[in-house]
Amino acid sequence: MTQPIAIEWGFGQFGSISDREFADIQRLLFKISGISLSDAKKVLVTGRLAKRLRYLQLQSYAEYFTYITHPDHKQELQVAIDLLTTNETYFFREEKHFEFLQKTVFPQLERNPTVRIWSAACSSGEEAYTLAMLLQERFARRWKILASDISQRVLAIAAAGVYPEEAAEKIPKSYLAKYCLKGVRSQAGYLMVDKTLRDNMEFTQINLNQPLPETGMFDIIFLRNVLIYFNAETKRQVIAQLLKRLNSGGYFITSHSETASGLAEGLVTVRPSIYRKS
Repeated sequence: MTQPIAIEWGFGQFGSISDREFADIQRLLFKISGISLSDAKKVLVTGRLAKRLRYLQLQSYAEYFTYITHPDHKQELQVAIDLLTTNETYFFREEKHFEFLQKTVFPQLERNPTVRIWSAACSSGEEAYTLAMLLQERFARRWKILASDISQRVLAIAAAGVYPEEAAEKIPKSYLAKYCLKGVRSQAGYLMVDKTLRDNMEFTQINLNQPLPETGMFDIIFLRNVLIYFNAETKRQVIAQLLKRLNSGGYFITSHSETASGLAEGLVTVRPSIYRKS
């Protein structure tokens, strides 16, 4: 007999999930996003979706699965995807990538009329805004950023550009003074990224596991902390799609914990996690 995993809440036991129910959610998330949830993620799935069962007054994950796969409930399906695909991010994360851009890549792009970068899994926007600060410093207004994610919830945060002050810990003080506005009165304790940067950025929902919309071409594509959630074939498919949007000689950057080596033709390793399209 299948044994459920249970989470204890303050109002009593709630949120049990069976192996079969978890497998249904695994398959659905993989079909939609290409993300492979390991069996070790059962507790995470239970914790993140249990509140939706309670809100919708459903009695089991089987009922919730039936609910979100109904054509009339696409909005709740998006809520489930948002809850299961959010990732940690922060300003100037893996800073060696940004040092490499400043010292090596930006000088190569000096003559470009416009420098274009795609933050292809931008989450709540910290990566994209980090890039924006660096671009503005070097190229003034001659740059554009496309920031995309599968989650509508985190994209809304990114587009607003409002963060708790403690999120600014790794932003250099000179950039903080120049590109971030400190909240007052009801916004005390928060900061907002300056409109000068936000005007050169586009935030849009894109599912990398589906055919890509028209985006134009890019000089640099960031795809960090995403490949670790894909199986080998999905990695190949996602990278192949993205490389079609990368200019010849352009740079493709993953996180330090990931690799694109051996997953795509015409991609030359410059250093670990940094690749160049030949």
